[in-house]
Amino acid sequence: MSDLFNTMAVSASGLKAQSTRLRHISENISNADTPGFRRKMVSFESELDRGRDMELVTTGHVQLDQRPLEQVYDPAHPMADETGHYDGSNVNLVVEIADARQAQRSYEANLKMFDQARKMTSSLFELLRK
Repeated sequence: MSDLFNTMAVSASGLKAQSTRLRHISENISNADTPGFRRKMVSFESELDRGRDMELVTTGHVQLDQRPLEQVYDPAHPMADETGHYDGSNVNLVVEIADARQAQRSYEANLKMFDQARKMTSSLFELLRK
């Protein structure tokens, strides 16, 4: 029975990690046209739960993408320098959409695992009540 609860805990940690990742991806997409904005990236780490002897998924620190910012030419922009350029963002919408799709699929897989473990736990409890 504890294996089913451990499965639910691991799935729940994956759900939380992927939702955090999706939140940062949506921030990146919404700030794609913000001058000077750097893309946020989230890494995953494993955390050992010694009480239950299992590994959970957690998110690491948010890191800013250090790739160079896009140089945008717009002499009328208030942030433009003497050459007419200003620093745009380094967000690539194609990459962000692909990352969002991957995070969504991982979220859905964790949700299915959680739901299956919950259903099996409910079935076991019903059998024990009889």
